[in-house]
Amino acid sequence: MIDKIKRRIKIKRGIRAKISGSAARPRMTVFRSNKQIYVQVIDDIAGKTLASASSLGFTEKMPKKEQAAKVGELVAKKAQEAGVSEVVFDRNGYLYHGRVKELADAARKGGLKF
Repeated sequence: MIDKIKRRIKIKRGIRAKISGSAARPRMTVFRSNKQIYVQVIDDIAGKTLASASSLGFTEKMPKKEQAAKVGELVAKKAQEAGVSEVVFDRNGYLYHGRVKELADAARKGGLKF
């Protein structure tokens, strides 16, 4: 279990060495726990979170992939309200598969470009 976490952190460091968010193109980062999924749009230069969304407030029961898709749509809407149309996607060391992919696809459908 610890090796799995260490592996993700090592991959995350490699990704973050190459990716940085600016005011023109902020970083959209994903965190996935066993039960929830969270996403933030961050301007790394200013150190500010421009938009965020999570599956915490959902009351109805649904599969985790559907939750991720709804969170993706929600963050796209919030980011556009904040004046963001282009982002850099940070998968945070997770494989681009399953819930992370669903979230990214839904954010693209919502109007974000990355």
